[in-house]
Amino acid sequence: MVRGRSRNLFLRKHRRWPHKSKWHQTFTQKQAMQSFKQLVAQHDPSQPILPSSLVRSFALYELHPTPQAYHFLIKTLLQNLRFNHIPPVLHHLERLDKFQTPEYIFTDLIKAYGNANRIQDAVDIFYRIPKFRCVPSAYSLNSLLALLCRNQYGLKLVPQVLSKSLLMNIRVEESTLTILVSALCRMNKVGYAIEILQHMIDEGLGVNYKVFSFILSSICAKRDLDGEDVIPFFRELRNLGFCPAMGDYNSMIRFLVKKGRGLDAWNVLNQMKSDGIKPGIISYNMVLYGVIAGGEYMVADDLFDELLMLGLVPDIYTYNAYIDALCKLNKVEEGIKMVACMEELQCKPNVLTYNMLLDVICKAGEMSRAREFVAEMKYKGIEMNFVSYRILIDGLVSKGEILEAHGLVEEVLHKCFCRQSLTFDEVLCGLCERRLVCEALELLRKMVDKNISPGAKVWKALLSSETKLNFDKTTLIDLIL
Repeated sequence: MVRGRSRNLFLRKHRRWPHKSKWHQTFTQKQAMQSFKQLVAQHDPSQPILPSSLVRSFALYELHPTPQAYHFLIKTLLQNLRFNHIPPVLHHLERLDKFQTPEYIFTDLIKAYGNANRIQDAVDIFYRIPKFRCVPSAYSLNSLLALLCRNQYGLKLVPQVLSKSLLMNIRVEESTLTILVSALCRMNKVGYAIEILQHMIDEGLGVNYKVFSFILSSICAKRDLDGEDVIPFFRELRNLGFCPAMGDYNSMIRFLVKKGRGLDAWNVLNQMKSDGIKPGIISYNMVLYGVIAGGEYMVADDLFDELLMLGLVPDIYTYNAYIDALCKLNKVEEGIKMVACMEELQCKPNVLTYNMLLDVICKAGEMSRAREFVAEMKYKGIEMNFVSYRILIDGLVSKGEILEAHGLVEEVLHKCFCRQSLTFDEVLCGLCERRLVCEALELLRKMVDKNISPGAKVWKALLSSETKLNFDKTTLIDLIL
């Protein structure tokens, strides 16, 4: 019994007290921190929170302020936008405390300075990091570069900051280059971005997917490039290990369709499927418009069947593209049947749908059917736009039905649809040819009231009319004046 008791006394003397001391230090640090937070909460916001207040709060517990305490003080000042109170805290942290300052304190400062548009202050604090017994890394460098890459002024400082970071022994990482690539792409400096990409590959760095995606989307946004330039580059990116996502494929398809390369866009769609990515209806819509614009109607027909086989639900853009192809093939009846199919599938046709069919009907000279078509539009609550009126007026003029065309022009003027006179000129000339000069002059007056100027052929038609004009009462001079 005596020997066991003596052993316990030894353990208590040599093991228990060190554990209690560590626990006690942690507890007192929390108490000191809580005391300082209460002091800050009761502090007058108009007065600066001095570092001495922090030191005194910890001195009451016979402790020195911790890095977390300084971080709390700096964050409080930043939240209250007390930037002029930051330098004394940094001076105290640099000169009087000897611990290794955590890097996250400086990254928070850099971000706060950036949000306040104090770019030079952010750069200065980055350069001072080693003075606080802190080893800077790509973490703080990236925070500063993300700030500098927001505008032209900051971009001018990037080369200087990169040079300085090398002197500070900061290793430029993949994340750093990703920030630079995205910034250059936003600034439309794609050539420099590609150089950085090549540097990353040469240095054996793992290139992030975002780097490839940024560069590809930026190239597709350039208007001065052609498909002959972009398609090989896209293949090269794939050879370098880039696995495009659906958004990247859509960027390529959109670019090729805009460049009038519908078949190339179709090939990219097929490549997407080969890579195991199921295209969405947006992808099919773009390719449909591309191949139809290029006159590849058989391909469009196959694409429409294909998207249905894949279980995709056509939307209004899909149907309009397909109906456009049918109209260009002069398959009006099939187009009308397609409108009925749309309605059965709860996809309501819009004015563009009807305009395409109306255009084919009017060009065929079937004006009675065109009138029925317009009546159907109105019955379904689809408002005619200027294109609808122009198609109908042109069709009536070509059939010599000037008076009805005149009525539609009056309707257009009443609705203030038009700012051009091209469609109206034919009607005015037609009225003059039929010696309906008074009607022509009245229409001309309404056009002038709407700031629509007639063409030269209208004035010629009016002046050469066989009908004698009474210039004492006439409106021609008044209209000119």
